[in-house]
Amino acid sequence: MKERLKTRIKEYSLLVLGNFIFALGAVMLVEPYGFAPGGTYGLGMVAHHLWGFETEYVALCMDVPLLIIGFIVLGNRFGIKTIVSTILLPLFMQLIHRIYGYASLIEPEVVEMTAYQHPIIAAIFGGVVYGIGLGMVYRSRATTGGSDIIAMILRKYTHLSMGTATIIVDGLITLTTVVAFGDWKLPMYSWIIIFVESKMIDFILEGPKRAKTLMIITSKADELRDFILNDMGRGATLIPGKGLYSGSGRDIIYVVVERSEMIRLKEKVSKTDPQAFVNVIDSAEILGEGFQKLSGSDVL
Repeated sequence: MKERLKTRIKEYSLLVLGNFIFALGAVMLVEPYGFAPGGTYGLGMVAHHLWGFETEYVALCMDVPLLIIGFIVLGNRFGIKTIVSTILLPLFMQLIHRIYGYASLIEPEVVEMTAYQHPIIAAIFGGVVYGIGLGMVYRSRATTGGSDIIAMILRKYTHLSMGTATIIVDGLITLTTVVAFGDWKLPMYSWIIIFVESKMIDFILEGPKRAKTLMIITSKADELRDFILNDMGRGATLIPGKGLYSGSGRDIIYVVVERSEMIRLKEKVSKTDPQAFVNVIDSAEILGEGFQKLSGSDVL
């Protein structure tokens, strides 16, 4: 019970902080420049610049029906945290707007204040802040709703991957800036935000990817075994194998090492068995002895 409470506190802390960071990036870095990097908040920003509506209210008016449609079409896939996130984000944006104000492209003094002559800097840092905020929300096992629900529905009926469906939905939303402002540069800046944001989300969810997984197919497993166990101090798994074409027996060594250790191991393999086959795989997360401690609260 104590561990479960600790996990819940951690998750909701990430949820609250992630939504606040996302809202901060939206108000300070994205909205003033007329960007629309996907989602209902991207559409809300376009509506704000065209008609003066408040971004967060426009987005909320779209998010609530989308949540209802999501429940009807997709079933009960959205937990209480997604509903909380849908409410928190507009509240935080409203709070920041009350403190910071509304920057607008059509107000020359505000344009000068926000250094509109350097929008690419705002796009890059906007993507970083968006990615940090969304990554924390996703780590809390929630989403911000909105276009995520549209992407899920599109995936259900088209069998596209979630990533492809999200890119299609967000890509179309960014194009609304061309219709609204007649400026082809704006969706390009928005695509920069989306790209940087995706990389930051991966970093928040998966870490810096320092570990490498090697699958070594070799006929000299004993010599490599001694090097891995004694010289490197690593464990490994030996899997008996057989060549599909030749039918001859060869062993497969499965081992996970740090990036710096991989260089040493590849050099040893090349000297010991030049005929070996080595497959190197990026490992997003390694849990267990010698790496990150395995904990139920860390598993997403």
